[in-house]
Amino acid sequence: MAWLKKLVGAAVVLGGVGAAGGWLLSAPVKLDAAALGQLGPGDATKGKRIFYAGGCTSCHAKPGSQGDARLQLVGGLQLKTPFGTFVPPNISQDPKDGIGAWSVGDLANAMLKGVSPSGEHFYPAFPYASYARMKPSDIADLYAFLKTLPAVAGKAPANSLGFPFNIRRGIGLWKRLYLSDQPVVALAAGTPEPVMAGRYLVEGPGHCGECHTSRDFAGGIKKSEWLAGAVAAEGSGIVPNITSGAGAVAKWSEADIANYLETGFTPDFDSVGGAMVDVQRNMAELAPEDRAAIAAYLKSVPPHPNGYPARKPAS
Repeated sequence: MAWLKKLVGAAVVLGGVGAAGGWLLSAPVKLDAAALGQLGPGDATKGKRIFYAGGCTSCHAKPGSQGDARLQLVGGLQLKTPFGTFVPPNISQDPKDGIGAWSVGDLANAMLKGVSPSGEHFYPAFPYASYARMKPSDIADLYAFLKTLPAVAGKAPANSLGFPFNIRRGIGLWKRLYLSDQPVVALAAGTPEPVMAGRYLVEGPGHCGECHTSRDFAGGIKKSEWLAGAVAAEGSGIVPNITSGAGAVAKWSEADIANYLETGFTPDFDSVGGAMVDVQRNMAELAPEDRAAIAAYLKSVPPHPNGYPARKPAS
């Protein structure tokens, strides 16, 4: 039986080594000093642009808010997904319930690395997998703008997640697979500047791919189906294909797309609906050249067939 004891001992040792390796690989990683040094003082006027491009109100305003109440970033929206229900938190300037006590470095680590001030992983329902492509200077500008918004007391409800998704440490392994600061679409040298600017807005702060791209079993975006549409995260409804491969948007011109983002009306005079209502409201706050850049980029994205199952014909 000596061989059996050796086998069990070896298994225990290997298991321990594997667990230790997994623990190290899943550790939160914050920005280094060089990256933090790129943040700068920040400009609130420029930060307002990033705030609306990033759609902060869409998730962090109290559901149903209108007018100035949309700037009271108390959180509370329920995002129901196959992994559980995620609830965006209070990100107002309240120092206890919100992020009023955060430094600009804290915000940068949250948005670029998905790490909280206390050193825990954020869940990627917070779209830092897209925000990771943002410029540190834009994060600093956003921080300056957020400082101009009101402090609102009150914590949002906690996430409701089952095992094993309630173990945050595992997100570190997810990040090793899916977190990257590299562009999704490679653009050739000499690409017109509006397309380059649009890529930054769409792939970074705009995080359009988070909803318009289907995901794999682990919740990572399928970059081979970039912007080809997806089943809505809530499990019902379709987020449309916005490439030139299929669907209504394939027939739209750049001017049609820019006008839709500004007015909420399609070329056929239909109006924006569903979750896109709030997104379009944010896009309307941007400058015309930003909306034109987004449109130029979308028309340059490689065409894909729809990334979601065809609708069953009505019986």
